[in-house]
Amino acid sequence: MDLINTDPKNTVTSIFADKYKNTNLKTETDSSHYLVDTAVSLLKSGYIVLRMGRGVDSYILSQMNEKDKSYSHCGIVFIENGYPFVYHCIGGENNPDERMRRDSAISFFSPEINEGIAIIKYDFKESQIKNLHLKVNELYKSKPKFDLKFDLNTNNELYCSEMVYKAVNSAMNDSNYITTTLKYGKTYVGIDNLFMNKHAKRVWQVNFK
Repeated sequence: MDLINTDPKNTVTSIFADKYKNTNLKTETDSSHYLVDTAVSLLKSGYIVLRMGRGVDSYILSQMNEKDKSYSHCGIVFIENGYPFVYHCIGGENNPDERMRRDSAISFFSPEINEGIAIIKYDFKESQIKNLHLKVNELYKSKPKFDLKFDLNTNNELYCSEMVYKAVNSAMNDSNYITTTLKYGKTYVGIDNLFMNKHAKRVWQVNFK
């Protein structure tokens, strides 16, 4: 597996990288779960989490990214009752009713279903994080279905990066805080729109082998 420090000044990532190198882990599975536990320990409210799933569907979704095709899915983290939960919109056989989900961070990051994971933080103020939490809770309570048409004009159906884009831009009161991609005559939000912008910084990134 590859532990990637995308920012040499990111002392948090460097510290955990050193800890990983010096830990006696017997198997690749042990190593993967150790890294997931480490990632979970770094999470804070308002962080954006990314993953690259295993399988053809994830590969196809990752190809919608214009600049960086490393990830196929995303969600927003909030610490609730002392534990990080991920709010995200997903379809497919693992979510038959296709409704917006609230999952534990450890299940979202599971190496059994992911090839890689990453954590992104934005330059939010505390008041903006609280506002974002309210926005995401509103969306979650409305139980939107997964948007198979990837249509930004609908709110009763949302795909993963669309949910993040709409919640964040609404909370920030800035329609261009996260921007969109125009490709083949269609406007949409790619996963790379979430982390390849001036407000985003990678906290953690790891690829499982």
